[in-house]
Amino acid sequence: MLPIISPSELKNLSVENIIILDARVGKDVHQNYLGKHIKGARFINLDKDLAEIGEDAAFGGRHPLPKIEKFAETLSNLGISEDSHVVVYDDKNGSNAAARAWWMLKSFGLENVQVLDGGFQNAEKEELQFSSGEEIFEKTELIEKDTWLFPVSALEVVENELTNNYSTVIDVRDAYRYKGESEPIDLIAGHIPGAINIPFSENLDEEGIFLKPEVLKEKYSKLLENKPQNLIIHCGSGVTACHTILALNYAGFTIPNLYVGSWSEWSRREGKEIAKEI
Repeated sequence: MLPIISPSELKNLSVENIIILDARVGKDVHQNYLGKHIKGARFINLDKDLAEIGEDAAFGGRHPLPKIEKFAETLSNLGISEDSHVVVYDDKNGSNAAARAWWMLKSFGLENVQVLDGGFQNAEKEELQFSSGEEIFEKTELIEKDTWLFPVSALEVVENELTNNYSTVIDVRDAYRYKGESEPIDLIAGHIPGAINIPFSENLDEEGIFLKPEVLKEKYSKLLENKPQNLIIHCGSGVTACHTILALNYAGFTIPNLYVGSWSEWSRREGKEIAKEI
């Protein structure tokens, strides 16, 4: 199963166990969900359901992963079981929480998980059915898991891999943030020394739709030519990085490592070098 699904494909999807998740973020996000969402969609919250935010972002970043037992409870509360077919969307072309939800659901062990191509806006354009208010559904039995299946890298591992040139570390933030021109979210501008910049936005066309798998395959093959094959992907807080992991998976690459703490952790950790290109 491809990790990306178009609105027209979703409209014609005839499976009984489909569950749609609304993963939009921002101010008054739950009120936005209540006002309008794809018919049947269930609300999932980035800060509460897809992260377990700690007291100090210097240790874990702004959006650390929740304990897997807590995520299991979230899935139960959302009515998700192991045979569910889950489709996730946000309103930022998958770059906010939809790709993070996809990564977590797949890493939890669910097989049938897809991100809606073009997100909320594309669903409106393709005239999917929408509704408002809360959706009524039943909880499911708790799924017990011990560990995330997809690889993650801690700060110390990222540093060691770069020092020894064992891995290619990709920073998917916008170029101006990577270069250190300005930083709209974290405390310090710049990037991890040795990391290369491939903005996540380059996974999309001008309409905000994912490039075709073969195009992504050719693009990343050229960009990563003559570089260490082991990949570590990061962003600001381990959320948007999942967009590039999704794109790489869509293109047929092996799932790379995710540095969850990302720039929000590195830039706050005492003694870590910061690079700029200005």
